[in-house]
Amino acid sequence: MTDVVRGLPPWLQELPAATRSLQARYLTGFDAPPGARPRPAAVLILFGEDAAGPHVLLLERSFDMRSHAGQVAFPGGAQDPTDPGPVAAALREAHEETGLDPGGVRVLATLPALWLPPSNFTVTPVIGWWQTPSAVYAVDAAETASVHTVALSELLEPSNRATVRHPSGHLGPAFLLGDLVVWGFTAGLLSRLFRVAGWELPWDDTLVVDLPERLVAASLRDLNRTGDPT
Repeated sequence: MTDVVRGLPPWLQELPAATRSLQARYLTGFDAPPGARPRPAAVLILFGEDAAGPHVLLLERSFDMRSHAGQVAFPGGAQDPTDPGPVAAALREAHEETGLDPGGVRVLATLPALWLPPSNFTVTPVIGWWQTPSAVYAVDAAETASVHTVALSELLEPSNRATVRHPSGHLGPAFLLGDLVVWGFTAGLLSRLFRVAGWELPWDDTLVVDLPERLVAASLRDLNRTGDPT
């Protein structure tokens, strides 16, 4: 057993190796255009486990945010000049947004940097194991509406999965969890990670649902500003 997977629960042990050779084009369909000058950023894809089973840490962004308002997302944000790199940025942002104790996180892998059109970030996803859980909450209501540890069983449940249609015609994967609708960048990453990890259950990808009305206005602002709604 390698040092990377030693001490991990069995369900998580295959993920580091499965993500090692992933390329950006598998994770996103976007390339930064010439002259875009994107800013570096990072997100934390944090897997944990409790008595109810495996889960992932997600938050709901405030509806007053300039981009991606109201979207369910991974903790994360822009990389500061004082951050040594994307791992440090992801952990710092997760602490600032959710109160997470970074000392309880074991980093397992980093994925290729991905360009995100609405915010003009190149986002490095950092995969972690929540080996020492800590309390999490919405630290600043101006940025974060709510924080959730979402059960993987709910995300993988075929009846909770669909293809979401934006008013622009854009189609993408979605997870429908009651009041929480995971779509866009976050849903795309989760969908591809579940597939490469071998966790995905067969689901009906021909089922198309419209983006809920409460999320449309904010995504249209992104679309009008950048040409991309996600």
